[in-house]
Amino acid sequence: MGIELELRIPQSTTRRSHRHGDSLALALETLVPAGQGRLSRIDPYRDTRFTEQDAQAALREVTALADKCTSPFQEAALLDLAEFLEACARTPGSSLWFLGD
Repeated sequence: MGIELELRIPQSTTRRSHRHGDSLALALETLVPAGQGRLSRIDPYRDTRFTEQDAQAALREVTALADKCTSPFQEAALLDLAEFLEACARTPGSSLWFLGD
């Protein structure tokens, strides 16, 4: 089970990351409380779309999770996610897709 990231910006190139797919899925599964916040809406088996507003809210959640990481792999996955969330949040019309297995 892995989650790939895809940042879609209208009239621009699409940015993708699959480097931390398995670690990201595991971090979200173990660190994010079920039913709480935007990150809990990510489905590891289906595609999930975040708007700019979702990304802004989730960015605060990722920052809070950094202290809870139990491995350097989780930390790297969350840092990668934070970069994508930040880019989405600051780019009007963009969306961040979480591509589940």
